Amino acid sequence: MFRPLSLYVGLRYTAAKRRNHFISFISLTSMIGLMLGVAVLIIVLSVMNGFDRELKQRILGMVPHATIQANGVLQDWEDVDRQVEQHPSVIAAAPYIQGQGMVTGGGDVRGVMLNGILPEQERSVSIIENHMIEGGLDDLKSGEFGIIIGKLMASALRLQIGDKVTVVLPEATVTPAGVLPRLKRFTVKGVFSVGAELDGNYTLIHMDDASKLMRTGGKAEGVRLLVDDLFQAPNVAREVATELSGRHYISDWTRTHGNLFQAIRMEKTMIGLLLMFIVAVAAFNIVSTLVMVVTDKTADIAILRTMGATPGRIMRIFIVQGAVIGITGTIVGTALGVLGAYNISGFIAWLEAFMGHQFLSADVYFISYLPSQLQWQDVWIISGAGLALSLLATIYPAWRASRVDPAEALRYE
Repeated sequence: MFRPLSLYVGLRYTAAKRRNHFISFISLTSMIGLMLGVAVLIIVLSVMNGFDRELKQRILGMVPHATIQANGVLQDWEDVDRQVEQHPSVIAAAPYIQGQGMVTGGGDVRGVMLNGILPEQERSVSIIENHMIEGGLDDLKSGEFGIIIGKLMASALRLQIGDKVTVVLPEATVTPAGVLPRLKRFTVKGVFSVGAELDGNYTLIHMDDASKLMRTGGKAEGVRLLVDDLFQAPNVAREVATELSGRHYISDWTRTHGNLFQAIRMEKTMIGLLLMFIVAVAAFNIVSTLVMVVTDKTADIAILRTMGATPGRIMRIFIVQGAVIGITGTIVGTALGVLGAYNISGFIAWLEAFMGHQFLSADVYFISYLPSQLQWQDVWIISGAGLALSLLATIYPAWRASRVDPAEALRYE
């Protein structure tokens, strides 16, 4: 039966029990190190991909992809809304009035972003309807001064549906009694939770009520856009603005939340690079393993040379042996990494429940749980890099084995 000599001998050397148990131990640790490096790299990059996905789906599902405003209020927002929706890249548009203020309730005060909306149009540009845990957008009625708040705010101010809160604007009103802040009592109509920092400072009120509170004369402050491609939002906003008559100002998510998105992208790149060094260290441990194997097998190499084995064949024998270590470590590490990436979110949630401690708080981080999204492109790149590094690490020991002088090696045998 024909067997390639280099492959056959290389596999025999890998599977054989060595006289030197230290070499076997180093081989095992090299394989385990490569396996853990590959697995950890896949899991960490999947978590970074998860943060990237949550940023786009949750944060950017709540805040505008792009906005169009005028100098002051938008007098003809209905016409602007219709013209904007005719653009092929715009999925939907909705008017809004936005302002900053404070909400007092339950004896506490919290700074908030007030968003005046039309409920029937807001659900076409926002994901908030899918994250309501109490109440709904339809509960915001014109003239009733209802307000929808986030779960974190409801917990901090100890508020429930039907409770009264006072909204205070950072503007003064001159009255016969003196200069007083502008304030209004609102009724809590709903509570939402998107698992992000918006749960603590984002509120919704009806646009008619916002117009009365902020004195816009029944006009919208601007129109927010939902576009089909997030990364084209700045270009789409500019194209839409040039098609409108009059002077308009545009903004997009890259100005309000772009720094967070860029930070995640940079962190993913840097963490991936650093963890790749761990894989490289584990792969190059194969060098020390094979060097010791070559030293241990010097007599065997000399005998093979005297039997006619060429230096190239000797070199391939030890490349096979190192490749078995690298391939096994990479394949097992890839399998563990993929399995870990699919289950890391559930495991962390279980660990938080078991320990009674939340690792990610929405008050500090922009989401309150550990997301994970496995991208097979990352898996192939990491696996390929692990295999390439492990094969590269076999070249020097194999070359050194091919240079063994049979006469010198067998002199004292």
